Amino acid sequence: MTPEKLRCVDNHHVWHPFTPMRAHAREESPIIADAVGFELIDVQGRRYLDGVSSLWCNVHGHRVPEIDAAIRQQLDRVAHSTLLGLGNVPSIELADRLVRRVPEGLEHVFYSDNGSTAVEAALKIALQYHRQKGDRAENRNLYVSLAGAYHGDTIGSVSVGGIDLFHGLYGQLLFHSVRVPAPVAWRTPVGVTPAEYLADCDRQLEATLREHQSQIAAFVIEPLVQGAAGILVHPPGYLRRVRDLTAELEIPLIVDEVATGFGRTGTLFACEQEGVVPDLLCLSKGITGGYLPLAATLTTTEIYDAFLGEPQEGRTFFHGHTYTGNPLACAAALASLDLFERNDVLANVDRLERVLENRLGRLATHPHVGEIRRKGIMVGIELVEDRDQKRSFPSPRRTGHLVTLAARKRGVILRPLGDVVVLMPAPAMPPDLLERICDVAVEAIDEAVAAR
Repeated sequence: MTPEKLRCVDNHHVWHPFTPMRAHAREESPIIADAVGFELIDVQGRRYLDGVSSLWCNVHGHRVPEIDAAIRQQLDRVAHSTLLGLGNVPSIELADRLVRRVPEGLEHVFYSDNGSTAVEAALKIALQYHRQKGDRAENRNLYVSLAGAYHGDTIGSVSVGGIDLFHGLYGQLLFHSVRVPAPVAWRTPVGVTPAEYLADCDRQLEATLREHQSQIAAFVIEPLVQGAAGILVHPPGYLRRVRDLTAELEIPLIVDEVATGFGRTGTLFACEQEGVVPDLLCLSKGITGGYLPLAATLTTTEIYDAFLGEPQEGRTFFHGHTYTGNPLACAAALASLDLFERNDVLANVDRLERVLENRLGRLATHPHVGEIRRKGIMVGIELVEDRDQKRSFPSPRRTGHLVTLAARKRGVILRPLGDVVVLMPAPAMPPDLLERICDVAVEAIDEAVAAR
């Protein structure tokens, strides 16, 4: 198809996720046809630096020879066979590698296809675990999570999320959950200091867990930073506090590392930074280096053993997907893990952190930048109409989206969260490319806030 024909078909037939389709058709967004390194190339040959890692999943860049070769070699063997009653070599090898890399004690790997399904599986495992844990069996069906949390788009993951829009639309479909305040103190109630607000968050956390202890199936959290909530960074020690309370009260802890995993916070997994071992760990996005859909939910032997028994006992985990443990995706994941070690990607993340700190410093006093939030190489720049009053821009203005359009003209792809401009470089990106992304982001912000 010609570029014009592709545009016509795209506008008429392709329903894009999280996209206002009428506006999308007007704006003629790039149609990507090619990629190399850390650049995307559209059908007209225009090149764009990938400033959001293809929605936070790309790790080593595009067309990486080692991952390409791993997928091709697997294609010469088998592209897919089911894990229902059968095994396959790459899924077994990957499970072995993951168990050796995650916090010690997580020894069992359940595969699925994406971050939402990784969380969905964890929620169902927790519910069934309580009903099957021998002489301690309980009927627990309440989940606790943080305000503003995002854990995915399937029904269970929406239920434990804190997105008001989702709950307003799909509330009749959701199951029981309760949220505690997120420990983020940029905007606080009138007359309340940040320290007082954080202390109250801690009190509400403990009070909620103790009040509902006998009902709670699991506590669900993104460790250290809430990604899609606007890159909300938690104070040091909060994750440790959650782990200590949930362990004391025998509440399973689900740590959602779909966004934070595979180097984006500075360590391979964010929970390592506070010495936390969850009962269930959810992984996706960067697991294959951003190549193919794959997710994993890892759990402890204590939880796994509750599902063991003879077939007629009905203790099986009745959950699965056609492409669970797909050999091509697992082969890509194995190659990606090799590259983490061979190229010392975590050392490069440290270099990228310094670039972000230095290059974005000029925004610290910008009249329309309310706050710059960063954990590792996850960055959120919150734009405001009035910095002193912390007053947001009117939502119809779509200021964050205006930044996207301004950056696109300068050859950089960004995608905001409302009026929070997100920078999410690939962990293996060369520092000089990130410097360019930062410079373009600053220019694009200046253009967007000045627009009439």
